[in-house]
Amino acid sequence: MRELVGRLEALDPDAGAALRVITYFDQLIERRAGLENVVRGAAVLSGHPAVLVDTDRNLRIRVTPDGARTEQARPAPPAEWCRLTVDSHITVYLEHPGPAGPVEAMVLERAAMAARTILDRTRSRARLRPHHDTELVEVLLDASAPVEDRYHAAKSLGLSRSAPARVIAGFDGSLHVTAAMAEALPDDLRAGVGPAVPLLELPRTVDAARAAARFTADGTPTDPGPQVVRAEDLGGLIMLTAAVDAGLGAGPDIAAVERTAAAAPWMLTTLDTLAGGASLRTAAASLRVHHSTLHERMAQAERLLGWSLREQPGRIRLTVALMLRRLHRNRAADSVPSGT
Repeated sequence: MRELVGRLEALDPDAGAALRVITYFDQLIERRAGLENVVRGAAVLSGHPAVLVDTDRNLRIRVTPDGARTEQARPAPPAEWCRLTVDSHITVYLEHPGPAGPVEAMVLERAAMAARTILDRTRSRARLRPHHDTELVEVLLDASAPVEDRYHAAKSLGLSRSAPARVIAGFDGSLHVTAAMAEALPDDLRAGVGPAVPLLELPRTVDAARAAARFTADGTPTDPGPQVVRAEDLGGLIMLTAAVDAGLGAGPDIAAVERTAAAAPWMLTTLDTLAGGASLRTAAASLRVHHSTLHERMAQAERLLGWSLREQPGRIRLTVALMLRRLHRNRAADSVPSGT
């Protein structure tokens, strides 16, 4: 699809941009994303602040082109703003004087339709179909849904109003919610785990859980690393996801890791184990090799990487390089496209 968009943009920039917009919002609906993601997409794709207003539900979401949600209030949107209303009560605005250009018109249309789809899907579904866990999670994680609907969804999911909970973001894009004190996750689950927060604060942790999922790996020799990553354990490193999404290139350290990994089938697993901070003897035991063999492997890795792994700074550098490699490999295919 990206190749098709690129070719179309070369022939007709407006048509290519319109196809990019359609693809983006279709992916949001397929992922069952929330309303804020829809408004964010409208803002970034159009290059103007975007606002969603639902007068029936007293709902207003505003996001600026840099992706930040704001609470800037206006008594009434100026009449000259580009806008589109569906179902008489759902309106998407772009803070830009009309008339809307071809791309802006497509952004308004697709954003409004996506918002209507999400609102229809999440409102009061907890009471209509309480047996469906996916829809219950959607309601619980929808910050704009009625509080009682969200509490009802939580109860149906077996969660307590008074106990903290966590969002679990599967690498496959699925979202789950579990009590903060729940037992360990299934061994075969690859996911990011959000911070523990009160029940009604869960929506604000979804992005953190999804970001953590991007630091995960298959746990195989060709993709070694943790299958479950907690956002709380990443600390400030979680901001690397924003840097990669903003266009941070692979860089020389990732290229060095790729070059080193190509030298032997055991190399990536060895690098991942060394980056884990264990002593050489512990690392050798984990890899099931003699410590002298590990010394030889490490010496070969150091020659290929171009830096030492015997001291903490070199291992930290390796850890960050491996994380950035995962983020580039795991970069969401449906991230907001740059430009229109």
